[in-house]
Amino acid sequence: IYNTARSELIHLAANLRYGKPLDGKITLKSRPESNPTPHLINTGQFETDKSRHIGGEVYYSNKNFMIGTEFMWHQFDSDKSDDHQFFGGDVVVSYLFTRAIRPYKTVGSVYGFVPVKKSVFKGGWGEIEGVLHMSTFDLNDGSIRGGQFTRITPMINWYLTQALRWELVYGYGILDRYGLKGKVHFFVTRIQLTVM
Repeated sequence: IYNTARSELIHLAANLRYGKPLDGKITLKSRPESNPTPHLINTGQFETDKSRHIGGEVYYSNKNFMIGTEFMWHQFDSDKSDDHQFFGGDVVVSYLFTRAIRPYKTVGSVYGFVPVKKSVFKGGWGEIEGVLHMSTFDLNDGSIRGGQFTRITPMINWYLTQALRWELVYGYGILDRYGLKGKVHFFVTRIQLTVM
């Protein structure tokens, strides 16, 4: 539901997937949203004959504000061992302080790049965005103790030009595995060049 005159949007989507894992075995694992970091949660290999996956996403945006969530439920069935199910999801809130409006593309049903009114290289401020993101993925079920990881991530995105973005990211994660809980802090800065 997209009201272009008011820059207001409600986006609803769902996905379904059915699969047969190769050789009747599969391993699920995940990094904590940081590529150099090892897989902190991991089911190890387990037997399964077929899998079903149900996902959904809901986003609402009004001018320079956006809130959204995505979630996924995984079901693995086996004739030889236990069935297993796992769940993960996230919530994100974004606010563009410079009042820019993130465009939405009806072809593909995705948000586009933040438009930059005046580049910092032409005397402007670019565009500045504050983001709060929270995610969790639970790989514990029955005999499988793959662990659960939850992360809260506040960040600032500075769009210097239409193609250049500087990110300042802090992440606070909680790992629950093997009956122990541990905390981890992430500090990341990244300059991203987009060529399209």
